[in-house]
Amino acid sequence: MTSLPQPPINPPEPPGHSDHGHADESAHAPSHGSAHGHSHSHGHGPAAPVSLHLRKVIAAVLIPFAAAVFVGMVVLWPGGAPAHERTGVGFDRQTQQGKVVALASVDCKSVNASQVPPTGDTSTPSGREATAEQTGACKKATVEVGTGPDKGRTFVEIVQPGAPRQLANGQEVVVAYAPDAPRDLQYSVIDLNRKLPLALLAGIFAIAVVVVGRMRGVFALVALVVSFGVLTLFILPAILQGSNPLVVAVVGASAIMLIALYMCHGLTARTSVAVLGTLVSLLLIGLLGSLFIGWAFLSGNTDDNTGLIHGLYPDIDMSGLLLAGVIIGSLGVLDDVTVTQTSAVWELHQADPTMGSRALYRAAIRIGRDHIASVVNTLVLAYAGAALPLLLLFSIANSSMGAVANSELVAEEIVRTLVGSIGLVASVPVTTALAALVVSADRPGEPKATPAAKPARGGRGRRRKR
Repeated sequence: MTSLPQPPINPPEPPGHSDHGHADESAHAPSHGSAHGHSHSHGHGPAAPVSLHLRKVIAAVLIPFAAAVFVGMVVLWPGGAPAHERTGVGFDRQTQQGKVVALASVDCKSVNASQVPPTGDTSTPSGREATAEQTGACKKATVEVGTGPDKGRTFVEIVQPGAPRQLANGQEVVVAYAPDAPRDLQYSVIDLNRKLPLALLAGIFAIAVVVVGRMRGVFALVALVVSFGVLTLFILPAILQGSNPLVVAVVGASAIMLIALYMCHGLTARTSVAVLGTLVSLLLIGLLGSLFIGWAFLSGNTDDNTGLIHGLYPDIDMSGLLLAGVIIGSLGVLDDVTVTQTSAVWELHQADPTMGSRALYRAAIRIGRDHIASVVNTLVLAYAGAALPLLLLFSIANSSMGAVANSELVAEEIVRTLVGSIGLVASVPVTTALAALVVSADRPGEPKATPAAKPARGGRGRRRKR
């Protein structure tokens, strides 16, 4: 009776199996290789190594780029924001902390709360508001200054019934200080103190990131702090010092990209490919943004805050500041897309080492198309949500879609959204192609993977039954 061929007791690993880092991680059989690789799809384990030659090529591109970013930061380093005389307008006011220590109800007419004399005509919003202020019940709040040279001093704040910000006894508030005003008018409540709930929410966020992400989460939080430091210590002061906003944004965004990606995902070829894909996409966003911001004649000076900045620092290029915001705003989503695409290519190659660059690209780009659809929708909804009050105003005015889109306020958001989305869409094929070329490149001196491993013994594929 002819015996059926039996598999060898210790089946050999397919050639090239150790090239993907599994031999260094565990002694899994080939059938477990893809599952093991899939569990590290977002960089949770060692990335598959590439040849020394390819590592040298990547380093030859990234090291000069990182050096240029470092030199750019040294040259443009501002050394702090420039000093100026406070105008007392908007955010440019001296502020102190305060607390409501007493609260009483009073007749609005007795305290002359109305700044607009009532006309008796209640058909208009101003008339109804003036009438309510004269006939309604106001609140008389006694506020104690808690910080600054006048700590312990109290002043009175009248809160009208229709005011959007109401006060409560014991409420922590932010007060503005106007030293040149008469003594009774030097202090006024401008906002509520929200530090405690914001700090609590930030703590919950940090705990959630660390609990779920563990050490990766810790590194992500550190990278977040470093990114915020680059923004506040370099980008913003450098722009205020008069440096070109576009140059500052490119240098600062590149520094954030290098620090965040390598800190979160490790100093590997996989991360380096994601950095290259992000860099190419940022350059595309910068070029398109510069072209369409100039073509659409967007000044970047569209509200009170930008008007105040332009008044305090007239040398700042406001359109360049708008472009800088487009670049920095797109960076966070770009990192996510490029890292995901690079990881997808690496894991596909680990699952099937025989796949060539074209097959890898076709398989990974299908993943990228799903990512594109969700990310573009996310960007549009994020900008629409931020501009929702503005869109409501246009809806109330019964303005046409063409008139709404043509206004500079909305046109800025349209350019910001579409330029960023084009960069995100372009990052998928660019990063996927780079990753496929790198991971599937021939490795000199190493055997190529074959579709199936030959038995170690038994020349004709049959072994005698023992």
